[in-house]
Amino acid sequence: MYYVSWDWHVKSTYAGPDLEPFMRVLNPWRLSLLFFISGVAGRFMLDKVSRETFAKERLWRLLIPLFIGMQFVVAPQTYFQFLQSGTIEPGFWAFFAQYSDPDFVFEGTTTPTWNHLWYVAYLLVYSFLLVGLAPWLKALMSGPLGRGVSRLPAWIIALALPVVPLLIVRFTLTPHWPITHNLVSDWANHAASFYVFLLGYMVAKSARFWTTIDKMRFWSLGLSILLIVPLTPLWIHWEGFLQWLGPDSEASPLLFIARAGRVLYAWFAIATLLGFAQRLLNKPSRILAYLTAMIFPYYILHQTLIISIAYPLSQMKLGLPVEAGAIIIGTIGGCVLISELIIKRLALLRIFFGMKLKPEHLRIGVCNLPG
Repeated sequence: MYYVSWDWHVKSTYAGPDLEPFMRVLNPWRLSLLFFISGVAGRFMLDKVSRETFAKERLWRLLIPLFIGMQFVVAPQTYFQFLQSGTIEPGFWAFFAQYSDPDFVFEGTTTPTWNHLWYVAYLLVYSFLLVGLAPWLKALMSGPLGRGVSRLPAWIIALALPVVPLLIVRFTLTPHWPITHNLVSDWANHAASFYVFLLGYMVAKSARFWTTIDKMRFWSLGLSILLIVPLTPLWIHWEGFLQWLGPDSEASPLLFIARAGRVLYAWFAIATLLGFAQRLLNKPSRILAYLTAMIFPYYILHQTLIISIAYPLSQMKLGLPVEAGAIIIGTIGGCVLISELIIKRLALLRIFFGMKLKPEHLRIGVCNLPG
């Protein structure tokens, strides 16, 4: 986002349209994939513990990191954003005193804010909704509807059926509820994200689903490519496409096909990634186990590191290759070093960043929280 022409917190002096096709390939599915995986994880957790224990665990592993993240981790993002826009004068601590005051408003922006941590806020809400819905979902899956679905051809269950609710959301809610990430008026985003989250929960232990996803991974890859090849240039020239359709563009079948194609592409891309992951990664791995434990701190830190590194570099005029390389190395290195050398080793910071406590922390009574 730092290098494309779209609006973001800070922008590089080298920003332009060159990377936008790549971003358009990723944007339709990357957050949906996260919610799907979160739903899968929720199923395995809820099958191991009581709903009360699950709710407590989600509360401390999501709400605390969200609060700490908004108060402290996101603050540098907002500082550099307002510094680049000329809203504030240099001086982080003077800014932070105002940032922490909920009654202070920066030119229409109320702080603290959550920026990229909107995903954590949404996941917290969805997890609590899942606590209430879990018994009903299990009954649904084992009832007449679930048995009826199970008799459908496997490819319909894996590739066709999951996309139907997403198409309904796209053509009913999305025109009226653009994405805001503000939780309270983001209904199209909620409908799609919560559905994918519930879908992950429902198929998590379906051997037939995962076997089919694995077997059809090249089919889903081919369908993804078949859609993305014509859609990418269309997205790049979207305004021109709408003008070409004329004043009645909203009624055009071509516009309907283009919008439906984006939804289909998103699910086929997710199915492709799930299929190859099922084939290549569904085995014991120390690396995967390590990354699973560390991925949440990485997520919390990554955008702050990007912005905190990118803004000072943007003042140095180093050239695009050097600047981009430094941002990539600094962000990855910062996530690894901060998580490994600081967060991972301190019980309180593990709580602040949503990590499980080590057994020794629980034995010595660091805190009375589920590990």
